[in-house]
Amino acid sequence: MTDMQATALSTPGLISPALADAPKISVIGTSAYLVEAPGDFDLPTQRRIWALAKAVETWSEVREIVPGVTNLLVILKQTSEEPDQVEARLRQEWDRVRGIDLAGKTIEIPVTYGGEHATDLAAVCDFSGLSDREVVRLHSEGNYTVFALGSAPGFGYLHGLDARIYMPRKTVPSLRMLKGTVTIGGMQTGVSVLTGPNGWNSIGFAELSVFDPARTPPALLAPGDKVRFLPERIEL
Repeated sequence: MTDMQATALSTPGLISPALADAPKISVIGTSAYLVEAPGDFDLPTQRRIWALAKAVETWSEVREIVPGVTNLLVILKQTSEEPDQVEARLRQEWDRVRGIDLAGKTIEIPVTYGGEHATDLAAVCDFSGLSDREVVRLHSEGNYTVFALGSAPGFGYLHGLDARIYMPRKTVPSLRMLKGTVTIGGMQTGVSVLTGPNGWNSIGFAELSVFDPARTPPALLAPGDKVRFLPERIEL
């Protein structure tokens, strides 16, 4: 332990820059490691996760990597006999890498805002103190970046939501939210891929399918892509 680290640990309220920048690493099962980035849910943090993924995927012992929202799952080909060394190497890579941009495409998604599928729009208005038209305007004016795919095939976690329309996820999920529903969950937004239970808040509907197993590639979105929501119709 360095003198700076020792001081940080012994002085209440003082955290050294090195410790503040350290990722959390958890062992998942016997051969997987989850690296969780410190700091905020923001684009610089995600760019560093992308850089870490690019570095780690070249390791000979790695079978698969799964980038998530400000985290990275690293799956080894076999159980390591020295897991502490694996963690140490991951921390070294984290300290070394700098953020990168992914060369993504721009995707425009036409949306019907309001209407029968926007069952949570009123709740978003109540929470934000904004009118339904203001919520729609702020959402449709956003420039979004796909951070990662997950939770369902092709579902994109989108960063770029205006903080004024932040909306916590539901404590009781909707039991049957339709595929194509445009939703807000915390500081993220997205388009539901499957019909079924969903804890995000519905504000509109998109006819465009974001996942089609018969399409190549089946997922419309990919990490690094830019997304714009176009207010094709507004039913308020």
